[in-house]
Amino acid sequence: MIQSLLIANRGEIACRIIRTARQLGIRTVAVYSDADADALHVRSADEAVHIGPSPVRESYLLGDRIIAAARQTGVEAIHPGYGFLSENAEFAQAVMDAGLIWVGPNPSSITAMGLKDAAKKLMQDAGVPTTPGYLGDDQSPERLKSEADSIGYPVLIKAVAGGGGKGMRKVDSAADFSDALLSCQREAASSFGNSSVLLEKWVTNPRHIEVQVFGDKHGNVVHLFERDCSLQRRHQKVIEEAPAPGMDAETRAAVCQAAVNAARAVDYVGAGTIEFIADGSEGLRADRIWFMEMNTRLQVEHPVTEEITGQDLVEWQLRVASGEKLPKRQEELSINGWAMEARLYAEDPVKGFLPSIGTLDRFDIGPSYRTDTGVEQGSEISPFYDPMIAKLIAWGPDRDAARRKLAQTLEQTTIWPLKTNAGFLVKALHHPAFAQARLDTGLIAREGDALLPDASPSDATLAKGAATIAAPGPLGGFRLNAPARHEGHFLLDGTPVAISVQPSAATEGAANAILSEGGQVWQLLPWRAGGAGGADASDGAILSPMPGRIIAVSVVAGETVAKGQKLLTLEAMKMEHSLLAPFDGSVAELNASEGGQVSEGALLAKIEKGDAA
Repeated sequence: MIQSLLIANRGEIACRIIRTARQLGIRTVAVYSDADADALHVRSADEAVHIGPSPVRESYLLGDRIIAAARQTGVEAIHPGYGFLSENAEFAQAVMDAGLIWVGPNPSSITAMGLKDAAKKLMQDAGVPTTPGYLGDDQSPERLKSEADSIGYPVLIKAVAGGGGKGMRKVDSAADFSDALLSCQREAASSFGNSSVLLEKWVTNPRHIEVQVFGDKHGNVVHLFERDCSLQRRHQKVIEEAPAPGMDAETRAAVCQAAVNAARAVDYVGAGTIEFIADGSEGLRADRIWFMEMNTRLQVEHPVTEEITGQDLVEWQLRVASGEKLPKRQEELSINGWAMEARLYAEDPVKGFLPSIGTLDRFDIGPSYRTDTGVEQGSEISPFYDPMIAKLIAWGPDRDAARRKLAQTLEQTTIWPLKTNAGFLVKALHHPAFAQARLDTGLIAREGDALLPDASPSDATLAKGAATIAAPGPLGGFRLNAPARHEGHFLLDGTPVAISVQPSAATEGAANAILSEGGQVWQLLPWRAGGAGGADASDGAILSPMPGRIIAVSVVAGETVAKGQKLLTLEAMKMEHSLLAPFDGSVAELNASEGGQVSEGALLAKIEKGDAA
């Protein structure tokens, strides 16, 4: 067994690998960039090495620095995790050339499956069913158009080197083909340095089915059953589950055997995933499920497979890389129950899923069967990396039990001040189509606003929050001889609201309340505690519109300012936002300094009315 391991990754997957390595008694080494100097994966490992600045191209994508860190720390092996360099055949070969163990497939297998057109031809030769389409070398617009016409519309144009939904276009009619082709080729060339495309028949009611495969260095290959990853947003998986709903034993046997055949065709070693597209219009049928691509690495959604099989796939990876045979034979593997995984992101669905960056001042995950994360309370979500906070996994004896448990976990999750997609995930889990397993990859796009969480809490939740902070007296606008109910004024995430509150229920001294409902979280402040400001700053309070960094302070306290004068410049989401004086007056309060990080709704300045000089 390997005795020492460097993890060439960060965040959640690095922590996940470290957890299994520690159980096996393996010494671990983490690598980190400037932004990750105090990250959880760095503190969890036995040792850590700095590899460069925060941008990935200056740190996590520099294979030579990672190999140098491995040599410096004397480790035996490198595990790439997923993403970054995990499917880079050149890096895998460089690791092996350095005399280190590569915890992954042979570079030749990565190369064979790296280009979609070549992989599809290879699968056809191996007898694996593939989607009807065109894979030819002739990439002239005329030939591609002719092939598309023959296949029949709608047709899908896909970059042969693509991934993550890039370089992909659906074309509904012949008249739209030429423009879509040019757009797809430009994006493919920009993203992957390769403008070549393939064509596939568009599947009308598509489901994304994938099979976990595993091979060892002794010629053994097994599958660990299938997952359904049909719930997607812009080609990115949102909720994954295992097994696939509606998969009968006969269809499962056929699809899983096809996946094993695919892995054998490239002499596969280690963990891999064979992805299929299924036409679900008549249920899952073996003759309507086709090979799409192979991911030559561990998948983000591997926990759902672990939970239904009782196997640790990272342990399998390490044992196989050490030269051992697969821990189980095919007949020893079986499905137990149902598992679902939701990807919890720092993003705001109400604002177009914009990433939300900053400090996790509060990080409370609801009662969870399993949580895989690379952060904790106090951690920073930076703009440099994927904003995934955690993967929440639920298990139950059947699909509905797993679904309800996952929804309950998300409903009771409170994260602040960052916004998350928890409310969106809750809506998706409760949507009738998902609850009844009427799945296809277009469900989220089709439902649109119906899956967006509520922008504000219910009146009952507002009243409960107001009662905890509205003390009798001037703070909350209450009087001792007030009527039974009184209308108090508050700030909800920086926006003024009037709430009917029972004065007798008020609690003396509370400064704010964090409200949580259906996975959504808001902050409620007394009217004066937040500067009494609204969105139009009509009372002179200048509030931060979103989390970000102050890059310029253009005024000083006491300075006289004119309406429209620039007060501060906030950098957020890689854009600069100027905050201006709402009227003539003077700077009565200034709570911002250059370089400082601020949260959404923070009081940055207060302008008092007066004549500008």
